[in-house]
Amino acid sequence: MRILYLHQYFATPSSNAGTRSYEMAKRLVAKGHDVTFVTSSAYLSTESAFTEGWNFLELEGIKLHVLHLPYSNRDSFIKRIFKFLQFSLLSTFKSLTVKADVVLATSTPLTIAIPGLIYSKLKRKPMVFEVRDLWPELPIAVGVIKNRFVIKLAQWFEKYTYHNSKRLIGLSPGMCDGITRHGVAKEHVFLATNSCDTTLFDVEKSVGERYKQEKLPFLNGRKLVVYTGTFGLINNVGYLVELAAKMRIIDNNICFVAIGDGMEKQAIIEKAKLVGVFEHNLYFLDPVPKTEIVSLLSAADLSMSLFGDVEPMWHNSANKLFDALASSTPIAINYGGWQKDFIEEYKCGLVLDPKHHDNSAASLSDFLLNDISYQTAVTNCHYLAYNKFSRDIMAGRVETALMEAVND
Repeated sequence: MRILYLHQYFATPSSNAGTRSYEMAKRLVAKGHDVTFVTSSAYLSTESAFTEGWNFLELEGIKLHVLHLPYSNRDSFIKRIFKFLQFSLLSTFKSLTVKADVVLATSTPLTIAIPGLIYSKLKRKPMVFEVRDLWPELPIAVGVIKNRFVIKLAQWFEKYTYHNSKRLIGLSPGMCDGITRHGVAKEHVFLATNSCDTTLFDVEKSVGERYKQEKLPFLNGRKLVVYTGTFGLINNVGYLVELAAKMRIIDNNICFVAIGDGMEKQAIIEKAKLVGVFEHNLYFLDPVPKTEIVSLLSAADLSMSLFGDVEPMWHNSANKLFDALASSTPIAINYGGWQKDFIEEYKCGLVLDPKHHDNSAASLSDFLLNDISYQTAVTNCHYLAYNKFSRDIMAGRVETALMEAVND
């Protein structure tokens, strides 16, 4: 197949963002398909010197049309919306110059469906839409979108997109349910979660030991608990501050490290200083490329995925969680949903109390001190990475969705 792949935020392992589209495309190319992206420079700017407007490059057999459009996690919501619309408009014209048999548009944002739908209608080619987050449900739930007219328009567009896609892909059971609630036939919806890049992350523990010595000298032999990701409104990284404060009383042998960026980061750092955990048992580091996250997770005793009390967010498919599985690093989360269910079923980590930080600190300390339950979690992480959530399994599901769309 000739596949037109629309993703505003394409990233590679040398970027500090999710690499799902890169990994899926790599596997599609390996199976003989022709893959052309229309994307932005948001997470590619450090890899290439882009000129204004559109740029073209090839990467491991993947063709990329890249619009030079800088992006930051610190951008305001209004600024992001403007960039979403700007990319939708410009990518529509660029997409129409690409010859393809099928369009694969992957959110977020939901506006990525605009160039996909226009291409599908004008070129009479099927579209497959991949849902990474339930938009607009999530921004409505957190109060980012409040205008009734905008809400109605976004909800209409979401439904229109679903019903004008030949096949749909959801990254979690909750996302798949969110699609079928709009009247889409279940047999047209594929579950293809975020996945585990075992080739990248399954490394010798010596990699982590060297990393601790070279980059994390402040550990001083303490257990390492890491958070890698965005410091945004919905991520609730402030939870780490409360957890570290309780842990300082319970167990001084545990150290937390949070790596990433976002509009809430400085406020969280100030809070950590206020309660006395900043650079005592809680350290904040700048974002690093995914290739360095490999070493960090090899060094870590536990990886964390955090969200606030926003139920629609529980349907997410957190990259950091699957990277932890791939590195055989047990996981801790502070929210419910399908990820909570499989952590409890497979005993690959623990679920923390989102409100009572003293209970969570005690549970985390007990877990890291219990060699039997901890080693069981390590073993089960390895099993899940290779047998339930491998990249190859999920890429196969994406390919099947595309082929069904073409042959329907």
